[in-house]
Amino acid sequence: MKPIIISIFILLYSVVIFSQSAEVHGKITDVTNNEPVAFANVIVAGTNIGATSDFNGEFFITGLAPGYVKLQVSFIGYKPAFSADVLVSNSSIPFVEIKLEPTQELLNEVVVNADPFDKVLEAPLSMQSIRVKEIESNPGSNRDISRVIQSFPGVGSTPAFRNDVLIRGGGPSENRFFLDGIEIPVLNHFSTQGASGGPVGIINADFIQSVDFYSGSFKASSYNALSGVLDFKQKEGSKDKTNVQFAIGASEAAFTLDGPIGEKTSYIFSVRRSYLQFLFSAIGLPFLPTFNDYQFKLRSDIDEKNKLTVISIGSLDNLKLNTGIEDPDEGQEYILNQIPINNQWSYTFGIVYNNFFKNGYHTLVLSRNMLNNEFYKYPNNDENQPKNFDYSSSEAENKFRYELSLNNKGFKYNFGINSEYAKYYNSTSQEIFLDDSLINLKYVTDLNVVKYGFSGQVTKSVLNSRLLISLGVRFDGNSYNKEMSNLLNQFSPRFSMSYALTEQISLKAGFGRYFQQPAYTTLGFRDNAGKLVNEDVAKYIGVNQYTLGVEYQFAKPVLVSVEGFYKDYFQYPIDLITGSSLANQGADYSSVAGASPVVFSGKGRATGVEFLNRVNFDKLTVLTAYTYVRSLFTDLKGDYIASSWDSRHLLTITGYRDFKKNWRMGLKWRFVGGLPYTPYDLETSAYVEAWDAKGQPYLDFNQLNSLRFKPFHQLDIRVDKNFFFEKWTLMVYVDIQNLYNFQFKGQDYIIREKNPDGSYMTIDNGTKYVLKSVPNASGTVLPTIGIMVKI
Repeated sequence: MKPIIISIFILLYSVVIFSQSAEVHGKITDVTNNEPVAFANVIVAGTNIGATSDFNGEFFITGLAPGYVKLQVSFIGYKPAFSADVLVSNSSIPFVEIKLEPTQELLNEVVVNADPFDKVLEAPLSMQSIRVKEIESNPGSNRDISRVIQSFPGVGSTPAFRNDVLIRGGGPSENRFFLDGIEIPVLNHFSTQGASGGPVGIINADFIQSVDFYSGSFKASSYNALSGVLDFKQKEGSKDKTNVQFAIGASEAAFTLDGPIGEKTSYIFSVRRSYLQFLFSAIGLPFLPTFNDYQFKLRSDIDEKNKLTVISIGSLDNLKLNTGIEDPDEGQEYILNQIPINNQWSYTFGIVYNNFFKNGYHTLVLSRNMLNNEFYKYPNNDENQPKNFDYSSSEAENKFRYELSLNNKGFKYNFGINSEYAKYYNSTSQEIFLDDSLINLKYVTDLNVVKYGFSGQVTKSVLNSRLLISLGVRFDGNSYNKEMSNLLNQFSPRFSMSYALTEQISLKAGFGRYFQQPAYTTLGFRDNAGKLVNEDVAKYIGVNQYTLGVEYQFAKPVLVSVEGFYKDYFQYPIDLITGSSLANQGADYSSVAGASPVVFSGKGRATGVEFLNRVNFDKLTVLTAYTYVRSLFTDLKGDYIASSWDSRHLLTITGYRDFKKNWRMGLKWRFVGGLPYTPYDLETSAYVEAWDAKGQPYLDFNQLNSLRFKPFHQLDIRVDKNFFFEKWTLMVYVDIQNLYNFQFKGQDYIIREKNPDGSYMTIDNGTKYVLKSVPNASGTVLPTIGIMVKI
């Protein structure tokens, strides 16, 4: 294969056009009132190439060498700013909008002094801005943002092939995701309901302009999150010509189209379909996943004062079992018996309307999202028998949000209200082995919930802009029960500040009390009599988070920061069946997180310290992140137990280097301390009734997370090469995951012994199976090739 790849590169190199004919089109506006900023100075960072914006704030820069560029903008009366990374080529003209923030300081001359490490005023700490170049080139991530953020401090990961977002010791259900200001509850294909994880992200990286990642200091307008908020900003479609892109990646093929619709409107649209089912079938894997998704954005500048954005994103997923495997080995047999068939689809559709005035703007957001989820399982995958697990549910939310943003005399204000109407349906039929007897749990839920909230925030720089203070508050409630309907029970204050000791050193601190509604799977859980089991006890889950940090910027491209955090959880639900906190759930393909009777008396604490070193030179980017974290939650007895995310040590080193002729190479090495796990209850698991009900062993929750895996570490590398032709662009990458073939030893598989005739061996008059332990080692060198063609 190596000679073939080299031959292709040589052939392409011999015909590629290296003329500097790329260009970029953009517009400079005032962030407060959207008015165009005329005569602003725009240059390509690291060069003397640039332009000046016209009366409409627009500019063209031509004669650029193809590749990624970043634009610097400056104008008297405004803070200097950088654009996001922009890929320019001979075949397309990207459109970039750069918003400038007014400054109270008088400038005698224009001096470009922008900070390359973007920050949000309302969140001066516990926030990272992720560039599109970092997303595109992150080794081992396959352009999936859920994996890219694992390079940043406080973000944990698991050795499993999943995208669980684990932030500062919190579980995968504690995060929220926004796409151009619209919440998208589903971030991954085959998403675990009641959490956020899954194997593959649904957001197409071709749409992403930048991502703001918050691990604390949430803005008051952000709600229903305990650990993290990811705020995605999408690219605009081209204003000048229609562009077409085809891509073949590690797991899917994609088609993307963008361009103008008249003078004031642009669009971008994509569809993707996986081909994993063919690869998995060919190599004999026991499950066959198929996923599809689409993404769409339309932006219309009605006039200078009015802007309309329409977005939509959706997925369609099917997981089948590869029951056609002849003589499956022990590992294949375990997986076939464990995993249910899963059909899932989701969509989000939203409209954002902005109306600007002299000192601010109104934002009106209307959206609808829906998740439909189906699981079912036959005993021993025998479709002639009745299902022992049959689950079908849907979650639909209709949302309204209004925000007023104002700038007045150096104060920045934001006020907001939001409301939602949610409908949750669930039909469950499941065999459960509990207290040495078999129970058939069967219920139907049809639940309607109205949610509402209010927020306000004010931000101000004082002491000659050395001290930045931001104060916020929000209230949330819903109609589920009396406890949660009272807004005062969910009073959520938040405070953050930054003080510049010198031009290079800043002290930062923050506090926030955040609330999150329990999952619909918990709120809608019923017993066989049809009673909502958790209705009388349900409360919002809460956390108080304290953060203190220091930041030292050696030079403009080099940043070092240290942050300590303490998270104090309260009112966390505890499963009355297992006695464990629901904080431990959410990283399992075959379960629905939170569907159980609970009590809201749980507590938790996550403490840690984060170290970050970011280096952003023109041709070299290095990101080093280390986190020490402890994560513990109480069980039903009130004892603090290490959570399933208590990895203790997280270390990631990520680096990229640009070379001549549009070559780029990157590497990522990550180390994750051993995670706790719960041993099996082999005595219970051996009962025929128990095993047949679940198809897998039972955990011994009396020894919850009493054992710990060995640490996990992995090296990924990636090489990119871009070929810029006169009318089209070819982008090729080779990505190799787990380069040195690290083998991770997971919890052993437990399977049933068989007789010579293929029947399962039993003892004690046929009441118990004879169980067998099978080593579970995973890890392989995984090379992939990606190809993208842009026309």
